[in-house]
Formats: sequence, structure tokens, C-alpha cells
Amino acid sequence: MTKITAAITAVGKYVPEYVLTNKELESYVETNDEWITSRTGIKERRILKGDGLGTSFMAIKASEDLIKKSNIDPKEIDLVIVATATPDLPIASTAAYVATEIGATNAFGYDLQAACSSFLYGMSTASAYIASGRYKKVLLIGADKMSSIIDYSDRATCIIFGDGAGAVLFEPNNEGLGLQDEYLRSDGIGRDFLRIEAGGSQMPTTAETVANKKHFVYQEGKTVFKYAVSNMADVAEKMLTRNNLTEPDIQWLVAHQANKRIIEATAKRVGVPAEKVMINIHKYGNTTSATLPLLLADYESQLKKGDNLIFAAFGGGFTWGAAYLKWGYNS
Repeated sequence: MTKITAAITAVGKYVPEYVLTNKELESYVETNDEWITSRTGIKERRILKGDGLGTSFMAIKASEDLIKKSNIDPKEIDLVIVATATPDLPIASTAAYVATEIGATNAFGYDLQAACSSFLYGMSTASAYIASGRYKKVLLIGADKMSSIIDYSDRATCIIFGDGAGAVLFEPNNEGLGLQDEYLRSDGIGRDFLRIEAGGSQMPTTAETVANKKHFVYQEGKTVFKYAVSNMADVAEKMLTRNNLTEPDIQWLVAHQANKRIIEATAKRVGVPAEKVMINIHKYGNTTSATLPLLLADYESQLKKGDNLIFAAFGGGFTWGAAYLKWGYNS
């Protein structure tokens, strides 16, 4: 019996029209383009404007882009997973709403939250559903409206994050393509260094928590940077070693877009040259759950069937991991 693997068969994306440049940020906080670019690699980021527009709006747009490009019937989708740190609502599932709005009326859906590692964890989850043989089409969306939880008077965070969404479709494959291996980790020490303090069960919302800006992202940048560099590089290297891969075997490094220096350190550790590293942080900043699928969408035209891709991500929690995937089609 041929082993079923889970391959990506389609991608889609959406980024908001509004471009927040480094120049504009100079009017918000004490910073400048040279300072931001040299430390992060970011030149601009997209911001979702409009009353009542949340993460679901971008997730729906990215899904519709995928559906249009691949010409699939949404009713054939079995499951919709929305990887996000910024759901529309605390209780009602964003994925359930997205599934209904895109016409995936035969699907069930749920949200998956692992901060910047959400999409990577979602790849593992989607692949497991496909490999089980129970489901044929799993839509995995990475989407975040980070502008909704950023304090634009905090230089440590406002220069980094942006909004966006990307989507991929996982389907069964019997050619050995798709997800080959993964290594996922977490460490609860991370909540001391990257968090939103209020709004959850530990510190419910009050007038005082709002007044004290407890509902915005707090990040201890130097500590998070140190952990991210070390752990992302470690797991990416582990993927190569465990699968007997060397640099010539790798076509692309698909790394979370948090900071260009972290991406470069990860590439250096696994010996992958710059021309094999997917980069779009200069255009979008850190879109959290959306960074990995946005990379796939931006580089789709360069991907070839059978290409070896190494994914790596690091996020709050801490959460991190790597995955090895063989690309499933010629675009």
C-alpha cells in the first residue's frame, strides 16, 4: 500500500492596500529609516484600515485568491484551520466564520494559536489529517491583524509588525511529495519576554488595564532575539542532519520573517546561500502567522515540483520548530 503524504497543491495571499513606511513611523516614535532597516531589514509594512475589518477579512481574501487560482470547489474542502494570534473574537472561531464565508459549507474549522509558529504548527496538523486518510482537502490559512494589538508609541514593537494573510491547500499525494519531517518545540519561559498581559483569564479586561496599555504586545527585544537566533538555527540544522541533506539538496529556506538578522543567522548555520533564502520582510514586516504562507505565495512562480524546502519559525510562548517539505507542483 502506497504511503499517503500531504502535499501543498495551491497557495493564495492577501495584503492590505495601506503601506506604513519607515518615514511615516518617524512621526510616531523617535526612529528613522536607516535605524529600522539596519536592525530589522524592514522598509514598510501593510496595515488593514476600515471599521469592523478583522483577521477574518484578510483570511477570506487569501482563501478566495487560492480558490480562484486553483479553480477548486469550496464545498470539497473538508477542514479550515486559521493559524492566528489575533482572532476576530475571543470565543467565536474565526475559522468557522471564514469557512462559511468562502462557501466551504461541508468543512469544519478551528483556530490554532502558537504566535509566530502558528502556521508551522498548522502544517503539522493539516498534514496529519491528510495522512490519516480521513480528509482530502485541508485549507490552512495564516492571518494576523497585528496592528490591532500594537501600541504605536512603543518603538520596540511598532516598527516590526504588519498585517496580512496567506493560505495553502493540503491534499493527499502518493509520489512522496509534501511534508517529510518536522521538529516542533515549546518552552513556557517565553511568556515573561513576549506577551499581551491583559484580556485573558489571568488578567481580565478592566478600565485600569485599558488605561495602562496592558492589551498591547510587550516584547523584551534582546532576549527574544537571542532565543530566536539560537533555536531557529538549531531546528533548521536538525532537519538537514536528520534527513541526510546538505546545501546542494536544498532549494529554499523558508524562515519566519521577524528580523533579517535572525534569518541570515539561520541561513548561515545550515550553509544556505542568500539566493536560496526567501525574503519579503522588507515589504511586509513581521506578519506573525502569515509570514510563511506569504513567502510561498510571493515565490510560487519560482517553485518547482520536487523542490526541497526547509521551514523554520520562532514565536511567543516560546514556540518554535522546523519542517522539511517537498514542493508538490510546478506553478
